Amino acid sequence: MDPEGLNRQILGLAVPAFGALIAEPLFLLADSVIVGRLGTDPLAGVALAGAVVQTAVGLMVFLAYSTTPAVAKHLGAGRMREALAVGRDGLWLGAVLGLALVALGAVFGGSLLEALGGHGPVLDQAGQYLYWSLPGIPAMLMVTAGMGVLRGLQDTRTPLVIAAGGALFNVVANLLLVYVAHLGVAGAALGTSVTQCLMALTFVLILGRKSRRHGVGVATSLPRLGRLMGVGSWLMLRTVSLRVALLLTVVVATAQGPENLAAYQLVMTVFNVMAYALDALAIAAQALVGKESGARDLDADGAHGDAERAAVRRLVVRILRFGMWFGLVTGLVVGVLLPWSAPLLTPSPEVQRLFAAALIVVALGQPLASWVFVLDGVLIGAGDARYLAVAGVVNLVIYLPLLALVHMAHLHSLAGSVWLWVAYAFGYIGARAVTLGVRVRSDRWQSSRR
Repeated sequence: MDPEGLNRQILGLAVPAFGALIAEPLFLLADSVIVGRLGTDPLAGVALAGAVVQTAVGLMVFLAYSTTPAVAKHLGAGRMREALAVGRDGLWLGAVLGLALVALGAVFGGSLLEALGGHGPVLDQAGQYLYWSLPGIPAMLMVTAGMGVLRGLQDTRTPLVIAAGGALFNVVANLLLVYVAHLGVAGAALGTSVTQCLMALTFVLILGRKSRRHGVGVATSLPRLGRLMGVGSWLMLRTVSLRVALLLTVVVATAQGPENLAAYQLVMTVFNVMAYALDALAIAAQALVGKESGARDLDADGAHGDAERAAVRRLVVRILRFGMWFGLVTGLVVGVLLPWSAPLLTPSPEVQRLFAAALIVVALGQPLASWVFVLDGVLIGAGDARYLAVAGVVNLVIYLPLLALVHMAHLHSLAGSVWLWVAYAFGYIGARAVTLGVRVRSDRWQSSRR
């Protein structure tokens, strides 16, 4: 494919994927805004319970990351029936894991909220929100799997339409349940659960129609679910290592004082928005690399095998170049434009100063972050889940001493904020860049015999 055609294909996958990615945080934001007018305790309860729900669902993101490359490879190899069968398995696995989380939440949810510091009226509000959120968790995981399936089929526009429609329905439903039916935080959680169920049903109907057209049945089997879960368990370990790194960074920021913690929260919000944009590129990489890998005989020996692997490598190089330009653009936006927004985000002059200084560090690190996100997508698309998991643990081990140095230096104010972000944006992200870069330099990640 010519470079311009490939660029259009990358954008055609990445832009809708970005829209779908930001829809899920909008669900929680809508709940927060609607519940915020009920008072401080209800809002605090939603924050506490929402963190639990988002963490549990976030750990299951492998449902998308394992189905996308598997479906894309079968699609590239011309095995549409098997691609849809894998998609069906992903929906089943999402439903099964969701029911397991519902059971765990029903039994241990209250104790977990207490362990996280909930008490009194806040605990009561958090409990209501958590328990009314539980019915929607299986649907949330089915939606995650469904998005992964359609991405593997090279379709990111349908997930965008479903996500946007769901976000709009969620706002209307929550307003009615909270303020008309007077259900309070329970209404907000119930509205989100209903929305997720409708979104999951939409994915089931769309994929069900495609499956019937290709003669794929509804039933799955434990061995098929086990194979999908085997890949997913490695990707879950990778996700756990990422979340532990973020959690420990928060711990160090907290020790630096309230102003540093407030600035950290604002900067991390900006970083996360940029991460959604970069993750959209990673999703495009997953889909394209997965499809190209399935279409080629990458395990062949001799000149034929070398030519097949070289073709995939040319695709990767093109995506990386695209990503680096994207990283430069986002870096300019973060470093030049966003520091001026500090007065709009906080009235504290000190937090404004820390926010602006840390953003410069984040801006300088955007090209490196773009490199990492794209390479991550490439290896996920190639199905190299085991290496990603092991590398995630290695990266965390490298990052821990850097965090410890920042913490033991007892840095506060400007120095603390800047050095913490240097450790994260260049230390941790840099470690990820090295471990991923070393892997991609070889051809082992392209082989099914690895």
